[in-house]
Amino acid sequence: MKNQVAEQARHVASATQNIAEVKVEYYRVPLKEVLADAKHGTHTHFELVLCRVICDDGLEGVGYTYTGGTGGRAIYSLLADELAPMLKGMDAGKIQAIWEKIQWHLHYVGRGGLVSFAQSAVDIALWDIRCKRLEQPLWKVAGGMSNTTRCYAGGIDLNFTQDRLLENIQGYLDRGFNAVKIKVGKEDYREDVARVRAVRELIGDDATFMVDANYSMTVADAIRFSNAISDQDITWFEEPTIPDDYQGYAKIAKATDIALAMGENLHTVHEFTYAINQASLGYLQPDASNIGGITGWLKVADMAQAFNLPVCSHGMHELHVSLMASQPNAGYLEVHSFPIDSYTTHPIKLVNGLAKAPDIPGTGVCFDDDLLRDHLIQHS
Repeated sequence: MKNQVAEQARHVASATQNIAEVKVEYYRVPLKEVLADAKHGTHTHFELVLCRVICDDGLEGVGYTYTGGTGGRAIYSLLADELAPMLKGMDAGKIQAIWEKIQWHLHYVGRGGLVSFAQSAVDIALWDIRCKRLEQPLWKVAGGMSNTTRCYAGGIDLNFTQDRLLENIQGYLDRGFNAVKIKVGKEDYREDVARVRAVRELIGDDATFMVDANYSMTVADAIRFSNAISDQDITWFEEPTIPDDYQGYAKIAKATDIALAMGENLHTVHEFTYAINQASLGYLQPDASNIGGITGWLKVADMAQAFNLPVCSHGMHELHVSLMASQPNAGYLEVHSFPIDSYTTHPIKLVNGLAKAPDIPGTGVCFDDDLLRDHLIQHS
């Protein structure tokens, strides 16, 4: 085994890894059903931005990010116009150096935000190259704790009638999920309470159940709602109020019994530092599509472990399944309503309620070009 690892290391060290070309593709992919939450409104499609990094020996890594329907063209422009020219000639094996270079190249005009999305796509492509050169799957290279992880089905379902909501939840149960999450944030909080109680009755006492307000409530409203459902065995209350109000989260946590979760709207590692220190969170939810890719996600996972917190994920479950499985402090993988993995060759697989990471060299995310082709809007 030691000889094999040494040989792999020599192969990586000797391989020609200079970046010869960077290609960027922008897709708009329609959803089969309109989805809605309390703050983002309705989703009719998602945007997918692919970044293909090709080394001068021909090895290609594919990275990507996505949006809920807006901002994709701006991310595409950042990648194609700003980052692609800068990356050419750089050593693809120096992932941390490239991560820092991107961070400071665009820091002044876009700390976090769109820059973090673009940085994520590049970083994921570089990790794809690293894993392929090692001939190992991401879950092993990123930590190797396991190849499976606990997971839940995360619905975007605030616009559903209660009957449609329950039908959707039953679909999750039929697929093998034993954990689910619903959206809350109705104008009348009592309607949210009724929906929570109906879902709990459907899934039974043993299933794991989370709720997500998408930062739509005031601190006072969040406290009122949380206390109204405190008897429903809710694992976490996600984004009850705006993610910038760390001390507001602490007030909610102090006044209620349900653990709080957030992270999808924190787009720098430093924001997670503030959240850990001030917000009294029970779960951290970094998203590799907007926290600086796999490098950023792993930084947050390490921070979470240092503070004895479980790390979870948001969105892009086809990638996060490998990251979550790799970590000793893994909480729950979100299996998202945006079906990105329907356009890949390795969609999510559940085994006895656990999500299983792909066991192929690379990130495990291989897009099916034939399925995506009709949705291509722009490429460089």
